[in-house]
Amino acid sequence: MGEPRVTDRIEAKQERVHVLTGATCNNNCVFCMEEDREGRYHVNSRTTDEVVRWILEENRGSEEICFTSGEPTLNKRLPLWVSWAREAGIPRVSVMTNGRSLGYERYARMLVKAGMNRFYVSIHGHEARLHEGLTRTPESFEQTVAGLDQIAKLRRFGVELHTSTVITKRNLPFLGDIYAFLRSHGVDQVVFNVMQANGRANTHFEKIFPRYTDIAAEAACFLDVAARAEDRVMAFFVDIPLCTTEALADFNRGYVEAYKHYEPPQGGHDLVLAAELDAANQGQGPDGDLVQIRRSDLDDEARQKRDECASCKHDATCEGVWANYLRRFGWDEMQPVGGRSS
Repeated sequence: MGEPRVTDRIEAKQERVHVLTGATCNNNCVFCMEEDREGRYHVNSRTTDEVVRWILEENRGSEEICFTSGEPTLNKRLPLWVSWAREAGIPRVSVMTNGRSLGYERYARMLVKAGMNRFYVSIHGHEARLHEGLTRTPESFEQTVAGLDQIAKLRRFGVELHTSTVITKRNLPFLGDIYAFLRSHGVDQVVFNVMQANGRANTHFEKIFPRYTDIAAEAACFLDVAARAEDRVMAFFVDIPLCTTEALADFNRGYVEAYKHYEPPQGGHDLVLAAELDAANQGQGPDGDLVQIRRSDLDDEARQKRDECASCKHDATCEGVWANYLRRFGWDEMQPVGGRSS
């Protein structure tokens, strides 16, 4: 049997549960989706010990609990919450982090001992000037790399180390350099995330957002070169329309993870109102004052398809194109792919 097709992987993906950990971050990324810091504070301040206990009980049997939003390592309760997730029998306990705090060996070991077994570390360049030009935070590159190195040392305990690199006009020409650098620091999977055209990415769109076809072309060149050095290139391109990436091997075509989280009604999102959600998603939480929101609830309001998409073999699994992207570039790049996905 060959490699699973990207469409098969998308159809088989399982839902991840996100726990929102805080309103603050010690980076200042130019493309951050969470531009509304006041709204994030309102939403994330609802995550208390009681709420975390409720989430874990409500989601027993889930494949993954991921601590995210803001910078999770700034929340002093994180190690305790991680230990609760392990005690609840969650197979994968993860965190989305800029990795700066992980450079402290004692702290990194404490998280792993508590039960953290996968780290998603955000890093956006292979050198300080590139990374810090995007994080707008001096010394963040050195600290994040130190975090990678500490977690890489702990892989012998069954820890997985993944990275997330947001693709911008600035770092697009350096995909190969970034990949080689991260692999040399022990990273298992290098994920190249195409920006979501929301938050600051929308505010600074013209300066930083490359066209999808330019990303796909650079990705194809990078993968061709990388394949000569590695039997399997552990790089994945995520959140880019499948119709633009037909030249890439299915193995390297990633997809947006399915996830859900809990927040106050009309908490921080102007795209989703509690009244628009299914009644079963409301009245959640230990006090019944939270709503359950899925990634699709947010994205469906911000993405679009056109009639021609119905003839594309990827239509069933494609989530559409960001409306903010289409307002700038239109539909010309997105052409339906013929042939049945069978």
